[in-house]
Amino acid sequence: MVELLKKYDVIVIGGGPSGLMASIAAGENGGKVLLIDKGNKLGRKLAISGGGRCNVTNRLPIDEIIKHIPGNGRFLYSAFSEFNNEDIIAFFEKLGIELKEEDHGRMFPVSNKAQSVVDALLNRMDELGVDIRKNSPVKKVNYENGRTAGVTLETGETFSAGSVIIAVGGKSVPHTGSTGDGYAWAQEAGHTITDLFPTEVPLTSDEPFIKERELQGLSLRGVELSVLNPKGKSLITHRMDMIFTHLGISGPAVLRCSQYVVKAMKKWNLTHVTMHIDSIPDKNEEMLFQELNSLIKKEEEKKAVKNILKGILPERYLLFLLERAEIDPDQKGITLSGEKIRDLARLAKGFTFTVNGTLSIEKAFVTGGGVSVKEIHPKTMASKKMDGLFFCGEVLDIHGYTGGYNITSALVTGRLAGANAALSALGQY
Repeated sequence: MVELLKKYDVIVIGGGPSGLMASIAAGENGGKVLLIDKGNKLGRKLAISGGGRCNVTNRLPIDEIIKHIPGNGRFLYSAFSEFNNEDIIAFFEKLGIELKEEDHGRMFPVSNKAQSVVDALLNRMDELGVDIRKNSPVKKVNYENGRTAGVTLETGETFSAGSVIIAVGGKSVPHTGSTGDGYAWAQEAGHTITDLFPTEVPLTSDEPFIKERELQGLSLRGVELSVLNPKGKSLITHRMDMIFTHLGISGPAVLRCSQYVVKAMKKWNLTHVTMHIDSIPDKNEEMLFQELNSLIKKEEEKKAVKNILKGILPERYLLFLLERAEIDPDQKGITLSGEKIRDLARLAKGFTFTVNGTLSIEKAFVTGGGVSVKEIHPKTMASKKMDGLFFCGEVLDIHGYTGGYNITSALVTGRLAGANAALSALGQY
């Protein structure tokens, strides 16, 4: 006979950003709360976010934030009407965490230390008397007569609760504890799990120049990177930095394009997707041709092409494109034909190559797919399938770009799940 342990109003499974926020919100709404995590440390994903500085949210207007959450961001409109990015900022400042705004609206603690954010959340939980169980993997969420009844741990211990919040993350960054445990519990309650796929993830390529590592380690700044459909039309373009790796390409522009590569492969049943790099996006091809032409032709001395064009592009990329255009870098500029100069301008404006996939979901920053948002009440994060069950964070089918958007989604959904789970358990809902 398994011993029935303490009764709680709310049990939160998962000690990531959304779980910590949910347990605080539940406590602030009068709930007796237990937070359970299978790891030995809470807030691990938070502690490594923003390069260890913790990008807690983004200050862009709501419409812009939604645009930066291409995976069901619109679902969050109702949630933002209850608790939004400005509320997140006020919440942290009230906890004594001063924030500062950096480029593209990203908000960081003035201390530049992610751990200070984690500590502030844990201190608040302590003040509210939230019970914490670490190193305690949950075996199952218990459902009785169409509502949640509590959870059973792997050890056999059972805790009962009026509400259970599943905040266990997706399948990305598994060393922080996100190993996809929540999907089975959601399915048991009748939920649909949409296809899981890696997003915000480096892309792989089997192009000879990648395999031979010709450009490995080369960064291109402020380029326009596009994903093309089978007809050569752009599906998405991002203007940011990128880097060539020994396996393919990475960097901010690539991470943002990655989900469109995954979707294109699935939609058109492709093994390879074409990428397009415009390395000089501020000029059109004709302008660039005229500029290169006059640069090359005005050099009266017998200067080599590679020296005349120095500084127009990073040297390794320039030499790479010259080779592609079948121009000898040491050729005297004065002898170069207009046709060859046009070829070079065309390549600088549009070098195309193929990618054949992404790194694994475990290597991704964010999981695409998850618990279908059609089965979740958008203002409360309550399940439409099971009374007393709530979801928040990355276990949901919501995914954004990096830059504070996923964490904003996690904190907002966590806040609503926690508050409403407590009200539901206390019969005030």
